[in-house]
Amino acid sequence: MIELSGHIAIVTGAGNGIGRAIAARLAREGARVVVNDLKMAAAQQTQQEIANSGGTALAVAGDVSAPEDVAAMFVACQEAYGHCTLLVNNAGVVQQSLFENLSIEDWDRMIAVHLRGTFLCTRTAIEPMLDAGEGCIINIASQLGQIGGVELVHYSAAKAGIIGMTKALAREVSARGVRVNAVAPGPINTELVRNLSEDWRATKAAELPLGYFGESDDVADTVAFLASPQARIYVGQTLGPNSGDVML
Repeated sequence: MIELSGHIAIVTGAGNGIGRAIAARLAREGARVVVNDLKMAAAQQTQQEIANSGGTALAVAGDVSAPEDVAAMFVACQEAYGHCTLLVNNAGVVQQSLFENLSIEDWDRMIAVHLRGTFLCTRTAIEPMLDAGEGCIINIASQLGQIGGVELVHYSAAKAGIIGMTKALAREVSARGVRVNAVAPGPINTELVRNLSEDWRATKAAELPLGYFGESDDVADTVAFLASPQARIYVGQTLGPNSGDVML
């Protein structure tokens, strides 16, 4: 049994898909959850679902790549529940393109949402965690950050950066009570993945040893474990609910 009732969690990009499943799972295990999304309506929908299930959540809109939005999100968390003890950096975007067709703007936006967003949220969360001598940060990466993906060079690069950041930060702060880990899902049945081409999805499914994509709850289960006391010796790790796409 996972017990998270002492945690105050912020989950970015929690308005749908993997983020929504993570927020709901953490709330179900007793955490008070700040649900962030770029769109307030999406964040509020997740908040309502959590409330309907008896959980506690607050919806906050904001762009994780914008420092002022990140600051406002953490202020809202502090005012509602106290300082964040569990940060899940999940916000992300996906765009399919051959490398030679990538614009500078497309590259910059991908890096901004994934890597800059993870940096900004983590930088804001880390000081109170270090002051308290405890905390948990979980970064949602991707198996494509480990093996790369056709027509997803910018996405793969951003996710690889998150994995590298996770390892380096874990070496800095683990001895001071803050555990930092990553989850690198394989293809998951979400709206983001369904927006990729049918050919891409069919080819990818055929490459998987299991032969099928995972579900958002598979990722949420992994996050809940990493947030729990049962994962107390996991630091700097990248766990892979990926249908066998990456085997380490």
